[in-house]
Amino acid sequence: MTEARPGPRERMVFSAAQLIRRHGVAATGMREVAAHAGAPRGSLQHYFPGGKEQLVNEAVQWAGTYAGKRIARFLAGLDEPTPSGLFAAMAAQWTDEYAADGFAAGCPVAAATVDCATSADATRRAAAAAFTAWRAPLAAALTGLGVPAARAESLATLMISTLEGAILLARAEHDTAPLTTAVRELGPLLDAAAHPRPTRPTEQARTP
Repeated sequence: MTEARPGPRERMVFSAAQLIRRHGVAATGMREVAAHAGAPRGSLQHYFPGGKEQLVNEAVQWAGTYAGKRIARFLAGLDEPTPSGLFAAMAAQWTDEYAADGFAAGCPVAAATVDCATSADATRRAAAAAFTAWRAPLAAALTGLGVPAARAESLATLMISTLEGAILLARAEHDTAPLTTAVRELGPLLDAAAHPRPTRPTEQARTP
């Protein structure tokens, strides 16, 4: 069976996130969102009675939830999961995109934060919640990889902050080098924070 196509509301939230990550909040109009989503313009008022602010906030929340869910997918794709390997997978998502599509897009949560942090408190709160929705599963993943719980959230914050900064530099320079540098330099620090998992002692060979 094929998956049902998302409804117009879901498509508009997704489209808003995609347009915000390319153009920012101010340059993303409701008409453009409807056109990108293939939805009737009249449906905007129906689904988003709070107007553009509501749509932007929901797009930001969607982006944070999506980023958080990808953590498990990144881990599942690693042959030998480690904190450095997880961070490398997170960065590879962006290096792959930039290699394939150019440097036009960034993180929609970061874009909304920059555009609205001082002008729209509801959007600032939505962005903060989105980062939490990303950071919490990342911290849980680090704990599962042997990082003490007391450090996991701090390191998750460091990983997200480093990645966001590297994305910004990569877009400015049209070069993925900041992303590869971040992986190379941060990886050893992350792995050093993880306690090795105990191994089972090798059974002593029995003498006949």
